[in-house]
Amino acid sequence: MANRSYLYSTNTPPTADAVPQRIRCVSEHNWSIPLAHQLLVGRGTSVVPSMIWNPRIGIAADFDGGADLLLGLLRVVGQGLEDDGGFAECVARTTAHLDKQRDRFFVLETGEMVSLHDKDPEAAVESLVAHDIPDAVARAEAAVSGRDEAWLASVRKDWEQHFASFYSDALYFSFPSP
Repeated sequence: MANRSYLYSTNTPPTADAVPQRIRCVSEHNWSIPLAHQLLVGRGTSVVPSMIWNPRIGIAADFDGGADLLLGLLRVVGQGLEDDGGFAECVARTTAHLDKQRDRFFVLETGEMVSLHDKDPEAAVESLVAHDIPDAVARAEAAVSGRDEAWLASVRKDWEQHFASFYSDALYFSFPSP
């Protein structure tokens, strides 16, 4: 079994007492929390209870802000990949799925990833929210504004690792419709 990060959209963030009434599947990614997932939860980011596991290892964020950031980065990454049909297809698929699954919040489920190496998954998620995600957001913002060409070139070179996640209406962990 592959360990994955899972991304959902919801109308409210999960709380200690309840999961959101409407949960839509967005994406899953094997063996990492990719740059795309980090950017999608990069605006209005907070640690929340998991909708899948017991520890407080979920991450909620503003949907529109995260989607705008990712799509802006994809636009500038694509300026160096005009002849790459695979990248264009990835962007089209990602954009269409985000539009289809649009809601107020993203919720990133990190449990399988933070449990691989960390003895304290909650501390690992706190570190993601305090350091890794803000660092990724800052690099993406700099790249979009033309201030970090070296980082942009490295992302462009390995675009599949960063952006080619599985986008679907059904993920390994799916939730019943209300």
